Amino acid sequence: MRVKSVFGHIVFILLFSLIFYCHGFALSANEVLVVANKNAARSVGLAKYYMEKRQIPEENLVLLFMTDKETCTREDYLKKAVPPIRRFLEKNPDIRAIVTLYGLPIRIASPGNTPEETEELSRLNTRKKEMEDLLAGNTLTDMEDKKEKTVELKALNRQIKQYKRQLDKVASFDSELMAVKRKDPYPINMWQPNPFFLGFRQQKTLLQQSEIMMTSRLDGADPDIVKRIIDDSIEAEKTGVKGDAYFDARWKKPKEKKPWGGYAFYDQSIHLAADNLSTQKSIRVIVNDDQSLFKKGSNYKTALYCGWYRLANYVDAFNWQKGSVGFHIASSECTTLKGNSNVWCKKMLDKGIAATVGPVGDPYVQACPVPEIFFRFLTEGVLTLAESYLVSQPFLSWKMVLVGDPLYRFNLKP
Repeated sequence: MRVKSVFGHIVFILLFSLIFYCHGFALSANEVLVVANKNAARSVGLAKYYMEKRQIPEENLVLLFMTDKETCTREDYLKKAVPPIRRFLEKNPDIRAIVTLYGLPIRIASPGNTPEETEELSRLNTRKKEMEDLLAGNTLTDMEDKKEKTVELKALNRQIKQYKRQLDKVASFDSELMAVKRKDPYPINMWQPNPFFLGFRQQKTLLQQSEIMMTSRLDGADPDIVKRIIDDSIEAEKTGVKGDAYFDARWKKPKEKKPWGGYAFYDQSIHLAADNLSTQKSIRVIVNDDQSLFKKGSNYKTALYCGWYRLANYVDAFNWQKGSVGFHIASSECTTLKGNSNVWCKKMLDKGIAATVGPVGDPYVQACPVPEIFFRFLTEGVLTLAESYLVSQPFLSWKMVLVGDPLYRFNLKP
């Protein structure tokens, strides 16, 4: 699925923002549910610390008892997480956002293939073996027949590859929670379109807006990082975020206007995010538009960041200012927030960023937040971090994780 290039049209986004504000968004503390893990040290304490700091009602706390590892089974998610959260939401229909705390899993493992999927995969592989044997044997003497069968085999290999891709059922814990209100089963193969995403505003989606929760996570390598995220976000709202905006595109901004898809779309969106901030004149914007990344050791005082690529190999070029927000577009940047990993989400949080986004596995580029939309709404300072993420994130029941205080309102230092 390709993301449409309509997001390059600034007029549309401005018009939508007026509609968006009028429909009662602007998340408040009373609308936040906090979820912690009784089986994880410091999880409950951090939850209460956050709730006190943000003045979230004490009753807006649900305690789970499940693994404190970063991955849980689909069965445990359905039996140990969904029922208590869903019961709370049924009794408290005004809740619009869920915050998961340090100590809860970040990833839900695949439950494996269904018997029907196993049978179909076996059928495709059997057909592949038959065609390979046919081509390897001496029964095809006509060159045209061999050529035709070779083309068929290549097409079958593509079909098998695509089918295996569709069997991906690994999801982030938080992305799955976005649909926790829905009681009717929905497919967990791959993703579900997010009905709040601006790009799907004219499309019918299986999940309805009334069924969707905003989600965010307060997490990191240790409890001190979590407390720092909370404290920095609250202080930065009051004092403003210092520093500059750094955007790391891979190519020059194209001059011609045409529909963009895949990598080109996201590179263009990074340029458009930078252009929008430049017009605000409230922050200095630096764009790197070649295939190199910002250089290690540069110590850039950074308030905002978006870039790619350098898979799971953080480049220490930034001095993250208090309240800074940014994300790196790559396939596995939130596979872990613990240990000695060099993935971007973990390292940015270690180094001082207040909020970031990343996937727990390969999401495919079109599943990442659209930079132009995310940074436009975030920097206007009206919508919260969670709301800015909600409208810029194409899919749910998938791989992405938002780490940060969902109530955080970004405030550029005057």
